[in-house]
Amino acid sequence: MTASPRPSLLGTRLPSFYCPLERDLVHPEAKQVEARAVEWLDAFGLYPDAAERAWGLATHSADFSCRIIPDGKVEALLLFTEWNYWANAVDDWQDSGSDEVGTGAVVEHGARLLRTMEDPGVSLLPEGPMTRALVDLVSRTHAMLTPYELRRFVEGTRDWLLGAAWRAAQAETGTMPGLNDFVAMGPLANGTRFSLTWSDVARADRLPADVRCSPALTALTDAAGFVVSADNDLFSYDKDDHLEPREVNLVNVLAHQENCSPAEAVPLAVALRDRVMGLFIRLRAQLEDDADGAAGELRRHLAALGHYVAGSIAWQSRAPRYASPRNRYELPLAEARFAVRFADTPGVAGIDPPDLPALASWWQQVRG
Repeated sequence: MTASPRPSLLGTRLPSFYCPLERDLVHPEAKQVEARAVEWLDAFGLYPDAAERAWGLATHSADFSCRIIPDGKVEALLLFTEWNYWANAVDDWQDSGSDEVGTGAVVEHGARLLRTMEDPGVSLLPEGPMTRALVDLVSRTHAMLTPYELRRFVEGTRDWLLGAAWRAAQAETGTMPGLNDFVAMGPLANGTRFSLTWSDVARADRLPADVRCSPALTALTDAAGFVVSADNDLFSYDKDDHLEPREVNLVNVLAHQENCSPAEAVPLAVALRDRVMGLFIRLRAQLEDDADGAAGELRRHLAALGHYVAGSIAWQSRAPRYASPRNRYELPLAEARFAVRFADTPGVAGIDPPDLPALASWWQQVRG
């Protein structure tokens, strides 16, 4: 990582990532998508000044979108990218640590946002660039998605906002949640189903509802979301390490539980993350073997889950939002990135489920 004026509490380098998935894929139209998305941002004046614009673009939301969806229709990918830039602006507001951003404000905004997504004409949000951009996004989303896809997208957004509200509540009370509570609730804020809906839309994949909502595929999706959330807690740790009370993330939850430093908690976080990654690999292979009449679309969906996990690592390692965080730099460094290392084997032996009820049920879906 680019040298910073204050060292990371996690140590001098991030741990190796166990990720036996196809990596470094990116949509061939990524540059076009990025240019058009930035043009859209500027047209709506989403950022009030040059500094805020620099930090908004430092999210590399186009890179994220084009890595987790490395193929498919450009127009769907563009709309998803614009959603991600917009959502990251909301996320920055939620994570600002401002006294104005308490649990009540996050819940109030989330409820109004959800109703606006369901009906863009309800006029529940204050006038301004963010609202005008949102109404544009919602209107175009209603025009592009089928009713079922739209319902999935709204439910994915509800996950994100519910997770954000829960994290805000923990911060407001000044308490660090227990590990089981965190692994059950914390990853919701990652918006896994928010993103995966667009993956299916871009590729025009429409799995039958009973396949998509089956216990095994639900467990696999949740496992992917946990791994991506755990990885984000490592990459984004420095961005929020100035907050008091400490940010609610996997590292800090484990450090609190074990009464150790964040650096000492990192191997514990990696061990849990790798155990879930191992489960993801085994369960995905089982579902591929079991594919029947929906084989083609199911296999593409299983591949998309892999792109989501691996693409998120590649994106986060390159995003100045994380590699040159705002609490250390006045402006993001364009070339800042993490030197990512990959491990050939997981950092924990064995395939048994962890002693955490919130995760252990996923292992019940694996045979043998």
